[in-house]
Amino acid sequence: MINVHKRLRREDLKARMILQIHDELLVELPVDELTAVRALVKEEMENALKMSVPVKVEIGHGRNWAEAH
Repeated sequence: MINVHKRLRREDLKARMILQIHDELLVELPVDELTAVRALVKEEMENALKMSVPVKVEIGHGRNWAEAH
């Protein structure tokens, strides 16, 4: 999650990680950044640790928490 935060800043995106709830992240972003941020989050979270079992990331989006699920 720290790497997600750092990359959002480094890549000069307007997206901001605003909340972590257990194993979920809540990111606020402009619609035009959705594709880039989805790819960034998926890459960082799936590759955070090298494990013998692959880590799979599911990403939802919406105007609010309920729509994202």
